[in-house]
Amino acid sequence: MSDFTPVSAAIGGGLIGLSAVLLMLLTGRIAGISGIFAGCLDLRMSHNGWRVAFIAGLILAPLIAGWVGYALPSPQMPASWAVVIAAGLLVGFGTRLGGGCTSGHGICGIARFSGRSITATVIFMLAAIVVVALTRHVLAG
Repeated sequence: MSDFTPVSAAIGGGLIGLSAVLLMLLTGRIAGISGIFAGCLDLRMSHNGWRVAFIAGLILAPLIAGWVGYALPSPQMPASWAVVIAAGLLVGFGTRLGGGCTSGHGICGIARFSGRSITATVIFMLAAIVVVALTRHVLAG
């Protein structure tokens, strides 16, 4: 594992936790990305400013980091845009079906000792383990 960087991972995790706690303390909202993004799409909501700022920060932070000189890895994208679009739609459907995304359940829900979030996170992790095992050991040859 050449990409193992425990110090930067711990700092990043601490910052994510701190931001989730601050959002909960200051606004009473849970830092689940799917719920925040869905709120941005609901034009009837009058309090979307913080949601837009949150999503903009997720997009702009790595762009600014790259602009000031930090190396950003290039994502490995499938050759077909149809696969990208289908995957995005499936992720969106899954987050709605599961009542939230991995960030909402895994970071915020577990921290609040939510049984539903703990169950969802266990299922997310088991599914990820199965998919990685299948793609690396069965499908890869």
